[in-house]
Amino acid sequence: MQYPSYDPQSPITPLAAEEIAALDTLLQRLDADTAMSLDGFDGYLTAFATGPAALREMPTADWLPLIWGGDPAGSEEAAPFATKRQRKNTVVMALRHLRHLSGQLRNQPDDWEPIFSIAEQGAEELIDAREWCMGFLQAVDLMPDVWGDAWSDPAMAPLLALGGGLEGAPAAADETPDLDDPAVCDELSRAVPDAVLQLQARFGG
Repeated sequence: MQYPSYDPQSPITPLAAEEIAALDTLLQRLDADTAMSLDGFDGYLTAFATGPAALREMPTADWLPLIWGGDPAGSEEAAPFATKRQRKNTVVMALRHLRHLSGQLRNQPDDWEPIFSIAEQGAEELIDAREWCMGFLQAVDLMPDVWGDAWSDPAMAPLLALGGGLEGAPAAADETPDLDDPAVCDELSRAVPDAVLQLQARFGG
């Protein structure tokens, strides 16, 4: 199946709030068990925006379909989308979001806000970045070698813990935090943006 290439010089057209809401609804309704959540989608594309250039140079057909759980083998059918137009619109939104993230993290990092889940407990807001981090690490697993020794930095520990670790490199049992504890998850989640900005500074995505 043919997909447009990612153009890092294309105009930056951020997704409007209503487009993000529509994308969230679409991803939840897709008939695919492995489709990403909106959090995961944002984390996945943030890895492309901040990581090594080799990721962004991959053919889009190798990574775009993972957002919706993959394309039917050898088929031009719309599945898991209802129509081909719906698939096309999703592809365009993904490429626009990637372009926006890349430009923002490079030029206006203070304005960047990852899409994390937030739960209210009374007057307190608790952040849960687990699905976001899972999406981020799903992108890392596409080309793990190009990240070098980036993951040896202790600052990356929250992102790794929340995302389930790197493929083939499980965390030691005594180093695994209790992510069922909302306070623990919140504390780790709040450290993730700084880790991502360190990766941005390292790779200059």
